[in-house]
Amino acid sequence: MNDLLEREKALQAEGWKQRSLGGFANRFGPLWTRKESDGWAYGVLATQEHLNPAGLVHGGALCALFDHVVSAVAWEAVGRRACVTVQLNTQFLAAAREGQFLEARGRVTRATNSLVFVDGVVESSQIELLRGSSVQKIVGQGGTTA
Repeated sequence: MNDLLEREKALQAEGWKQRSLGGFANRFGPLWTRKESDGWAYGVLATQEHLNPAGLVHGGALCALFDHVVSAVAWEAVGRRACVTVQLNTQFLAAAREGQFLEARGRVTRATNSLVFVDGVVESSQIELLRGSSVQKIVGQGGTTA
């Protein structure tokens, strides 16, 4: 437990803030965010609860983080209008273990009146774990929450 608290304090010192979004995001989190010069970064500190039977971070946990991030990036890019995933492509590149901080970032590659195309990556210690792309459907009006 002390290791987890120490790691959380280190993340806070690096500018990360823990968020409570409710719903499914709390299941794969807790989610951390940090404002960067070119957008937002998102993260999850991998715990025992994120592991598969082999003792590695479950691919579904990585995909859940990635899906949340590409949706949040699209939401921000279209004036905070709700977006839902209509396509998600992922490639697993490396395994992650308990205790690693999983960082995710995305960028819009194209947007139309109804769709947003987002590429992104999940990494830990500058090692890419997952790379992917997403198509997001714009479904809502403006709002203030992710």
